[in-house]
Amino acid sequence: MTTYDRIDEAVIDAPAAAVWEALVAELQGAKEWWVPHNTFELLSGAADRVGGRVAVTVHTKGSDNGGLKLRFTQRTVAVDPGRRLDVAYVDGVFRGTSVFRLEPLADGRTRISMHFVGTPSGFLKILSKVADLGAEHSKGALSAFESLGRKLAAPVGAGARG
Repeated sequence: MTTYDRIDEAVIDAPAAAVWEALVAELQGAKEWWVPHNTFELLSGAADRVGGRVAVTVHTKGSDNGGLKLRFTQRTVAVDPGRRLDVAYVDGVFRGTSVFRLEPLADGRTRISMHFVGTPSGFLKILSKVADLGAEHSKGALSAFESLGRKLAAPVGAGARG
């Protein structure tokens, strides 16, 4: 049985409160920085409250490009607001956990990390024998963190024309 255990992290040029707000918004369906790799839909409760349930879709070719869609449901199991969010994958193509951690840095930036431990379920067990899903997960998470960094570093009014 294949189990993935990956830790991906990045430093974001923004305070932890802003990173936390963006993380929670994304998990509740904002579609601002994790796309095109993943999209999230709030099913019940709130993503940052114990018991909140979120539908996750991994878009293997991007959210607007067809391709295989990997779907699973996560349930929030622990929260330390502004610092840590723990989820369990309870249904769909993965079973396991993820822990999101935010670490405020002395210079006002924030280290964000995602510790993913997951076992493929259903048809994904077969796919995991021919594709490195762990590497693909890391590629998607790191790309999302880069996008988050760009979003939060953008100056107010960027893109506006006068």
